[in-house]
Amino acid sequence: MSSFDIIIIGAGPAGSAAAVWAAKGGARVALIDKATFPRNKLCGGLFTERSRTYYQEIFGQDFDLSRAVTRTDIAFWHDGAELAVLNDVPPLHLTMRLDLDATLFGHALAAGAVNFSGRAISQITDKSVSFKDGETLDAPILIGADGVNSIVAKHLFGSAFDTQTIGFGLEIEVPSETQAPEQHPLRIDFGVATWGYGWSFPKRHSTTVGVGGLRAPNPDMKGHMRRYVETLGLDPDAIKFKGHHLPFGDFRPTPGRANILLAGDAAGLVDPITGEGIAFAMKSGQIAAQSALDALAANAPDTALVRHQKGLREIHKNLRIARTLRRIIFAPRWQGTFTRTFRRSGTVRVMYMRLLAGELEYPELARSVLARLPRYLLNRFRT
Repeated sequence: MSSFDIIIIGAGPAGSAAAVWAAKGGARVALIDKATFPRNKLCGGLFTERSRTYYQEIFGQDFDLSRAVTRTDIAFWHDGAELAVLNDVPPLHLTMRLDLDATLFGHALAAGAVNFSGRAISQITDKSVSFKDGETLDAPILIGADGVNSIVAKHLFGSAFDTQTIGFGLEIEVPSETQAPEQHPLRIDFGVATWGYGWSFPKRHSTTVGVGGLRAPNPDMKGHMRRYVETLGLDPDAIKFKGHHLPFGDFRPTPGRANILLAGDAAGLVDPITGEGIAFAMKSGQIAAQSALDALAANAPDTALVRHQKGLREIHKNLRIARTLRRIIFAPRWQGTFTRTFRRSGTVRVMYMRLLAGELEYPELARSVLARLPRYLLNRFRT
């Protein structure tokens, strides 16, 4: 049995951020992932300025944008009609998760985390992880950063999430010979799925196209995806879709138990309005690592969760507000009112863009929405 201070399961943005922060803090860190890197993951790959700020804070360097596409223009659509095309918006960096995650994983190993990638787990206890090849690791603190299907969450709670309360997305990569990315705007389509939207994100050598929304009211997500692909002028019969659950709006208020912490998608830390999860994944990984370091320093590993919850308080506050505001943006009965307001109001469009870019926090947005609510309601009842 090999002993560590902290075992981190999952080496995506949350796990790699946790590994870097913990290793820099002097901990002996084991970093586990069932995949080997580089590897793909279903994700729009939006890397906001908030993500960039967190990246600088955690990894101690600026994010290399040379392999990303930075856009300052975006088109919004609804029901096949263009709502608005905005130029000179806050920078939106579009990355391939293949590159992004491999970079973050490399940072973790460079910081001193011990590599256990490409290893299948057979069993988890509260203080150990066993692999299918028979090797076992132990540590006083475990961090689960292993995504929406988290085996750590299953160990703690019996299931990772209630699949009827979270989202589901389908996605494709359209090669540049089929659709040249530079000829298409970054595009978001409201209402393509119920309580969700579609996206077309141009990258360096392809365009990422997807549809996502709450799973329960969208039993035919493949149908939504086929229609959206056709709207973009693509042949749905020539494309194979990838699908994945999306834990937006269903975060865990208790992200772990005693010495076991959850971060990133495993803790449900995905923005329920924008669907962006990379920023909160990295930040929550850092918070989990610092909570673990503090608990170890106090010789009290079982206090790690209390520390983690305190550290996540601001993120949870933002997600609670976002979950409430989501009803105004995505609820079917409000969709028409929202899109008409979005088309008419430059202020609403600017606020949405600042939110998408990570420049606006939800408490500020909530105050602005409350100030405009009487006019918003009037527009609804006029139509």
